[in-house]
Amino acid sequence: MTLLDGREVRKKLLDDLKNKLDKLNRRLGLTVIQIGSSDSSNIYVKQKEKLAIELGYKFNCIKLDDNVREDDVLSLIDELNDDCNVDGILIQLPIPDNLDSRKVLDRISSKKDVDGLTCINAGRLICNKECLIPGTALGIMDIFSYYNIDVSGKHVVIVGRSDLVGKPMFSILSNTNATVTLCHSKTKNLESITSKADILIVAVGVAKLITKDMVKKECVIIDAGINVINGKLCGDVDYDNVVDIASYITPVPYGVGQVTTVELLYNVYRAYELNKKD
Repeated sequence: MTLLDGREVRKKLLDDLKNKLDKLNRRLGLTVIQIGSSDSSNIYVKQKEKLAIELGYKFNCIKLDDNVREDDVLSLIDELNDDCNVDGILIQLPIPDNLDSRKVLDRISSKKDVDGLTCINAGRLICNKECLIPGTALGIMDIFSYYNIDVSGKHVVIVGRSDLVGKPMFSILSNTNATVTLCHSKTKNLESITSKADILIVAVGVAKLITKDMVKKECVIIDAGINVINGKLCGDVDYDNVVDIASYITPVPYGVGQVTTVELLYNVYRAYELNKKD
C-alpha cells in the first residue's frame, strides 16, 4: 500500500505557483465575498487569506450582513468583474437562504470564477474546453499525476455528486478516458458498484461510510470527506479497516484537503492568464 500524502503534492504545487508568480510584474488580486459570519466560514476565509498573503496576493474579504439585498450583492459582483486589479472572485459558501445562490454565483465572470462554480465553467468542463475548475477536483487530479496513477481505461466510481467534487470529477475523468460511475444518496446497492471500482473517490461527508467489504483488493482510494468524531478528523472511508487492501489511499487529514486551498490560489493565477488573453 502506498500512502497518497497530500503534503508532498501541496509543496510541489506551491513551488510551481511561486515560480510563475515571480515572473509577473504585478501582484494578483483575490476578493472573497462573505455573507454572514458563521464560525466555519470565518475559519475557511482565514485559511485562504493566510496562504494568499504568503504568496504575495492582494487579498480582500468583503463581509456582508445576512440580510443583505440580493441586488446589492449582484451590483458588488458587477463592480469586481469590471475591476482590472481583481483577478479572482469567490463567494464563501454557504450563503443565506434568502439569496438565490445560483443567480449569485453565475453573476461572477467565468474568467474570474476561481471556485469554478458558474454554469459557464461547468459547461465548458463537460465539453473539455479551457475553463476554471473547482479546487478539490484539480487537487485529486494532481495527486494522481504526482503519484503516476493512470486513470485512462480504469473504472472509476465516484460517491457523491456535489458541484465541487463529484460532478466536476465525472467530467474530468470522462475527458481523460476513464469509465466513470457516479453514485449518490439515491443509488441502490452501493456496495455492488463500489466493489467493482479500480479507483474509488468518495466525497459525501458521512464518516466511515465506505467499509472493507465495499472495496476491491488493490483499489486506489481517494477520500475527500471531512468529518469530526470525538474531536478528531476522519474521512468517509473506514481507513483503519480498508488501508490493508488498498493499493493507494489518501489519509484524512493530510490527504486531499492539503491541496484544495493551494489549487484555489493557483486558480487565481489561471484566471489572470485567461483574462490576459482578452
